[in-house]
Amino acid sequence: MKLKTVLAAISISLLALVLVIAFTTPAAAQKADKKTITWQEMIAKTAADPQNDADSDYWFDKGALCATYGNDRAAIKYFQKAISLDSNRSGAYFEQGISYGQLDDFDQAITLVNKAIEMEPKNGLYLYGRGRVYLLAGKKDQAMEDFKKAAEFDDEDAQTYLKYVAQQ
Repeated sequence: MKLKTVLAAISISLLALVLVIAFTTPAAAQKADKKTITWQEMIAKTAADPQNDADSDYWFDKGALCATYGNDRAAIKYFQKAISLDSNRSGAYFEQGISYGQLDDFDQAITLVNKAIEMEPKNGLYLYGRGRVYLLAGKKDQAMEDFKKAAEFDDEDAQTYLKYVAQQ
């Protein structure tokens, strides 16, 4: 019984760490789905729309901030707005799925993370995130499969987790 409690605590801690790292380094969190624009384009965009209401980056960042501070219900709404403005934004599907996982809506979480994985099948972070959701849902075998795949794509968190499990 104690081992399950320890593993659950480690699972939650690792997921929180992944989210903090992802959101404190915007390039890492959005590298696959954020377009690079020049500072001149950014100034022109801001001047045209100071609130950036029509910008998926704006809504993605709001969602990321809410998720970082544990307001997953609001984060889900912001990620949905980002998706409505840019349906090719895999990171928004992924982060929205992680937020659903935090709210114990595992079916919705897996559906959204799977959508992100369909868009970027070699993204180790997405595979690792789905593994974390599976682990929270009590599906250890499926979680381990995803951790192994993520580790193959050089996801450091998955590699660390697998080393920890191997030591048990």
